[in-house]
Amino acid sequence: MQTKIQQKNGVIILELTGKIIGEAIPELRGIMIRQIDASETPRFLINFEHVYKMDSAGLGLLVNMYAMTKQKKGRIAIINVGKHIKNLIVQSRLINIFEHFSTEDAAVKAFSNNY
Repeated sequence: MQTKIQQKNGVIILELTGKIIGEAIPELRGIMIRQIDASETPRFLINFEHVYKMDSAGLGLLVNMYAMTKQKKGRIAIINVGKHIKNLIVQSRLINIFEHFSTEDAAVKAFSNNY
């Protein structure tokens, strides 16, 4: 898995590519924890456009990062979620904890207006 990190208006954008499974999990966890620790009120946008597989451990990581972000009064959102990933999130009944936006610009605008 590859991770591209950028920031727009204080929003941390993670563009993931590949599979969020197995040994990619600790790598992504480390990246996200460093970003959470570096921000007073982290605001994450995770772009799933190029993710084609995620297992339950990957889903667990997202839930854990959601909890860590919320502890710091931050927000986390997802965009470009493909069918496989969306089904996993819906079936695990986690669809309501993640904010959803249709575009990166819409998410950045929404996150920027609240801070």
